[in-house]
Amino acid sequence: MFRQILRDSFWGQIIYHLSKRKVLAYKEDSPTYVIPEIYDELARAKERSISVSNSVDPERQTLSNSGTNAESSSESTNTITSNKIIVTWDGEDDPENPYNWPVLYKVLFILKIGLLTAFVYMASAIYTPGLDQIMESMQVGRVLATLPLTLFVFGYGIGPMVLSPLSENARFGRTSIYVVTLFIFFILQIPTALVTDIASLSVLRFLAGFFASPCLATGGASLGDITAIPYMPMALSGWSAGAVAAPTLGPVIGAALVVAGGYHWPFWFVCISSGALFLVLSFFLPESYGKTILYRKAERLRALTGNMNITSEGHIENEAKEWGKVLVETFWRPFEIMIFEPVVLLINIYLGLLYAIIYLWFEAFPIVFFEMYGFTLVEMGASYICLIVGIFVGFCFYLPVIYKIFTKRILRGDQVTPEVLLPLCIVGSVMSPTGLIILAWTATPSVHWIVPMIGGGLFMCGAFIIYQTMFNYIGMSFYRFLASVFAGNAFFRAMMGGAFPLFGRAMFTNLSTSRFPVAWGTMILAIIMWIMVLIPVLFYLNGPKLRARSKYAN
Repeated sequence: MFRQILRDSFWGQIIYHLSKRKVLAYKEDSPTYVIPEIYDELARAKERSISVSNSVDPERQTLSNSGTNAESSSESTNTITSNKIIVTWDGEDDPENPYNWPVLYKVLFILKIGLLTAFVYMASAIYTPGLDQIMESMQVGRVLATLPLTLFVFGYGIGPMVLSPLSENARFGRTSIYVVTLFIFFILQIPTALVTDIASLSVLRFLAGFFASPCLATGGASLGDITAIPYMPMALSGWSAGAVAAPTLGPVIGAALVVAGGYHWPFWFVCISSGALFLVLSFFLPESYGKTILYRKAERLRALTGNMNITSEGHIENEAKEWGKVLVETFWRPFEIMIFEPVVLLINIYLGLLYAIIYLWFEAFPIVFFEMYGFTLVEMGASYICLIVGIFVGFCFYLPVIYKIFTKRILRGDQVTPEVLLPLCIVGSVMSPTGLIILAWTATPSVHWIVPMIGGGLFMCGAFIIYQTMFNYIGMSFYRFLASVFAGNAFFRAMMGGAFPLFGRAMFTNLSTSRFPVAWGTMILAIIMWIMVLIPVLFYLNGPKLRARSKYAN
């Protein structure tokens, strides 16, 4: 199994091709490999037709070819279409099929995708404990010092709209996109850690966010490549738990680094970590996209047999349209689904608001715990752990419930619609604004600091449940276009999450009172969150009707 992981990795494929198919070879490259009759028959038929092409008249040759084609088609109607032999899996238990990977193999794959996703989210806010140092060193105000955070988030919102759709093209696949963009991200961290002016820092952070982005949207699609439907919500929960927790983990690490070495060190930490992550993933992250795996298999069989009629679904999709049309459709699809699908649009607005509130904590927590309660910088960074605890509690609550209401019913053979997730979503939708209200009115000098932390943790517990149920809802509803749907969702969330920190401190400060520094600003968010409860209620009552009108829904 280790050999298969290495062989199907980024560097494994390069070594395989540079060695002319000798190192890390596939079974088709073995001298003892017996070519399946279905792939070899048409090649022999083609040779026979060529050998007699000079001895028959054109009209008779046409009839002869037609007869041969009809005969071949009749022998395997599921595999041969119009002289094309479509490569498929070698049976339902084909080990090359990602659905058939061993459980340990799948768990490791999910952990690697989750680690990459969490790392990118963590990198977004890791420098925020050093904002005061940046303001002093670069002679800028707080809004400008926050701009690199905003532009990083904007970058990883825009990036999936361009890069993630490429992963749905069988020629490229998912792994190569992950690894190449991660390497560019790693290189960008070197000048980021060295610059001393806000303009250069802002531009570099935008580029870093852009190239770090594919895993944020395509990660969910990668999990869909290997996970059967009954277990998809559980796999997504493991992946997105890190994604939701990671932005709040950044300041925890960043605070210690800023105190130890100044504001440059969070960027050096990201540089070192991304370099190590690149080495691990480039050697040990296998390709999971089924169309890409079959695309490569078809290429090997073509080289082995010389039969160019051997093809795959990915070949057919690429050959069916001109590249210009393919690019337009590929890059337009995420925007089209995001804008014109009511279900997706409402979910994007809801999750975008949650995401924006999470990024507002980078303004609210310093006001509450650093300025009001008098925490040190490291202690203030540690205060974000309450949000991570909330996510962990939500995770422990969510898993057994989703197993009972979804996984067990699917395994029994029951028909399950996406709406089964929505009662759980409504529970989370009530928890989140309740947590905001607790934080708003207990963040005062006369109340112990643990109480507003409990409010923040309750908000994140509800937010995690909302994320899981809404992600799975759109995943079940738009399963054929997961990468495009998640790319659009990442874009929408990033635009809202990146913009809110720019005015967050001004909102809290202008609405503050002497006793309650963040109360009224937080209450505005809580009221909006209460209104958002109507979204899962609407889907619960009218979800099937909305999906029935959809162009892209399953």
